[in-house]
Amino acid sequence: MTHPPVRRHIETSHGVISVQDNQRSGTPLVMVHGNSSCAAVFGRQWQGTLGESLRLISLDLPGHGESANASDPERTYTLPGLASAVTEVIETLGLDEAIVLGWSLGGHIAIEMIDLLPGLKGLILTGTPPIRRNGFAEGFLANPAKLPAAKRDLSADEVEAFAGAMFGEPVEPFLRAAIIRSDGRFRERLFAAAQAGAGIDQRHAVESATLPIAVINGSRDPLVNLAYIESIRFENLWGGRAHRLSGDGHAPFWHSAPAYDALVAAFTADVTGRLSKVA
Repeated sequence: MTHPPVRRHIETSHGVISVQDNQRSGTPLVMVHGNSSCAAVFGRQWQGTLGESLRLISLDLPGHGESANASDPERTYTLPGLASAVTEVIETLGLDEAIVLGWSLGGHIAIEMIDLLPGLKGLILTGTPPIRRNGFAEGFLANPAKLPAAKRDLSADEVEAFAGAMFGEPVEPFLRAAIIRSDGRFRERLFAAAQAGAGIDQRHAVESATLPIAVINGSRDPLVNLAYIESIRFENLWGGRAHRLSGDGHAPFWHSAPAYDALVAAFTADVTGRLSKVA
């Protein structure tokens, strides 16, 4: 690892959030993990070449990993609350500009940040169908509100099934541990709030947002309706299409890290080039 991360704990209005940062001078790429996971899912991005040109930042969401459980779960464990928490971290780090990479739930959080973070210069979405309010049936192959992803308490079998669907086989031990560690109130509150209408219309957001958005999915994602994603008329879809990595499931950044990172590097270079021309 050429540029190892420095871990710090940042105080926010949502509780203490654990952050890893290689503290480079390059374009900041903020990586946001999915439901009941942790920042370690991006371990292969840290070990690859992205850190040679980018300022890599990853964080544990409230109620996950080394971050504290939310001090006010009703407020924090919603899409708007999580977007606020990530935005606070970015502002505390003093970043004027950032590209956000969101995986699964992390992508939904990133979309929620479009009008929240003025310095947001681009999005990378993986395993994230931008859905309308209560649009689970459109964007997912099965309603996640009826799966372990939405349950407060999980059995050992449910942890294993959840991890397998999210990450594929073999299940990495750190992911199993992350699911067990995660605050069960997070899952319960997240989906209750979504069903009550919390958050923006994400399909409308990406169909009207002018900032560039890259979409990178596994071709065999067992959770997401890829045809739905490809039916969306993104206002500024990078490359003019949603990219699919052949044979991969919900976490292509892990199973096909070199190919995934090459797309991320190309996108960030494109966005950085546009910023240079504007400047």
